[in-house]
Amino acid sequence: MPSHTKPAANSGYALERLRVLLGSVPSGGELRLPPERELAAEIGVGRRALRRALEVLEDEGLIWRQQGKGTFGGSQQISSTLRVNSLAEFTNPIEVMEVRIEIEPVLARMAATKATPALIQQLEKLAAKAKDSTDTDSWELWDGAFHRKIAEAAGNQLFILFMGMIDQIRQNEAWRHFRERTRSAGRTTLSVEQHNAVIDAIRHFHPAAAESAMREHLISLRNALIEAMQTAGSPTAGLEASIGLQIPNQKSSITEGNK
Repeated sequence: MPSHTKPAANSGYALERLRVLLGSVPSGGELRLPPERELAAEIGVGRRALRRALEVLEDEGLIWRQQGKGTFGGSQQISSTLRVNSLAEFTNPIEVMEVRIEIEPVLARMAATKATPALIQQLEKLAAKAKDSTDTDSWELWDGAFHRKIAEAAGNQLFILFMGMIDQIRQNEAWRHFRERTRSAGRTTLSVEQHNAVIDAIRHFHPAAAESAMREHLISLRNALIEAMQTAGSPTAGLEASIGLQIPNQKSSITEGNK
């Protein structure tokens, strides 16, 4: 893979680059990843960010380690990946949340019809990793993995592809820093509770409850974004301009959330 440099790269960016790298392996092939120091330099991230991304891929079963030999992966295990980073220039975080609100509750409903003990265990593990995160970078990484696992459990490849596109768009650097502003202890605690509600509905094979819990979770995230923009004052206004963001009407958002 050619050398790639990105300023202020993060774990989510490292994860995206690794997925592209693994996706380039011919079907049935196997890839031995370079040592961590070399791989981090090639991708353009720190070793801490790289290790977090590798941990996600290992938990997903997309890479494996052989003692004394290294870390391996193969394209036959990787979903198709589209390079859609440029789309971030033509949309904004609120639009992305609107798409997620339309898609992810359906995925949660579908996952609840196909729940297995293994799936519940994986979701619980990913949710716990997010809960135990000590910084925004780690939260973003494990929260993304949690939502992606639900998409995979739904079993619809086109939906999975859409979720992959959304993940890549969300790695836009300005967006990532803006989302950091919406994080707080209370916001994170609420998200943890909402994750658990989604898991509980999937565990008990309640499709409608899973759909409702996921929609409530995503609407609350969207409303937190809107509230942050409305209360932050002039510093946020500069960010809104840099990403072409228009603030929707808060009243209509809250009304929809209460439907």
